[in-house]
Amino acid sequence: MEKKLKDIDSIIFDLDGTLWDSRREVAESWSEVIKKYNYERQEVTFQEINDLMGKTIDEIEDILFPELDKEKRTEILAECCEKENAYLAKHGARLFDNLEDTLYKLSKKYRLFIVSNCQTGYIEAFLDYYNLDEYFEDYECPKNPETVKADNIKLISNRNKLINPVYVGDTQGDANATKEAGLEFIFASYGFGNVEEYQYKIEKIEDLLDL
Repeated sequence: MEKKLKDIDSIIFDLDGTLWDSRREVAESWSEVIKKYNYERQEVTFQEINDLMGKTIDEIEDILFPELDKEKRTEILAECCEKENAYLAKHGARLFDNLEDTLYKLSKKYRLFIVSNCQTGYIEAFLDYYNLDEYFEDYECPKNPETVKADNIKLISNRNKLINPVYVGDTQGDANATKEAGLEFIFASYGFGNVEEYQYKIEKIEDLLDL
């Protein structure tokens, strides 16, 4: 029998393109770092950051610095990520409209979590700047290059003994990871990507309340 959304006990969220939009801030902070290096690339544009959203650190290194050896590209991106975390912790980014009110109402009925393909410290910057810790029980990001998003969705589910979780995300990669993890997928169509297959679709974050 097909699982109904009303039977869901928990919601796992993607972060970028689902809960907030940090593309401008990430582009600015990364460009500050890259300018320091004697490399043909001197900045990262807003559109490039948009296209990189949801990808793993290894994938981003390959796309931005294909001519550099692995050690150097890892060094530069690690510094970019460190700068990014500090920048976001100080300045924040753009939350999607009605986010906190929606999280507050959802948290009264569902257990809430975050799984994102980001570096350590990024989710913490989001939670700390906006004081949203109270709404989320747990979160996870890749701790090594071999860990994919499906692994972390399963990890969150198992670690917290979730019964019927769903995943909310905005890209095809999110949809693929959700399917691999064996969950139903809610497509946040207001985000950064396009998705071919999903079980549910929302056009704004508060649509979750109607589901």
